[in-house]
Amino acid sequence: MPNQLQLDKTYLDMARRWSSMSKAKRKKVGCLIVKGTQIISDGYNGTPSGFDNDCEQFHPLEDYSSNEMITKREVLHSESNALMKLARSNNSSEGATMYLTCSPCFDCAKLIIQAGISRVVYAEEYRKIDGIQLLKKANITVEQINYE
Repeated sequence: MPNQLQLDKTYLDMARRWSSMSKAKRKKVGCLIVKGTQIISDGYNGTPSGFDNDCEQFHPLEDYSSNEMITKREVLHSESNALMKLARSNNSSEGATMYLTCSPCFDCAKLIIQAGISRVVYAEEYRKIDGIQLLKKANITVEQINYE
């Protein structure tokens, strides 16, 4: 039986591979939710079902020649995609571990708390750490692991 660190690195690698499904140009992020040793959900950043899958647009206030791209407001983060996919199933995320290629933002951290996730493992730190701080305040175990 593999040890926990081996499992963590394997699930992070799987989340990284899942992130490659994203059509985002600026940042591709992947997520797996694991309960016990079973993957119960997955997600990557992208637009809602039925939308075109372009995640960026030119900044509406900038000159189009500047190539300044911003993320569209309707883009969902990988965490919210995985949690919403889970909500449509018969599985519960209570006590599960979430594996992320990038640490969660503040808004996703709130969703993680409400979903009953007990542990978050991530590879790369997001530019803001307020999401990590909120998870720790909620007594959720948070670990950064280099999956390479």
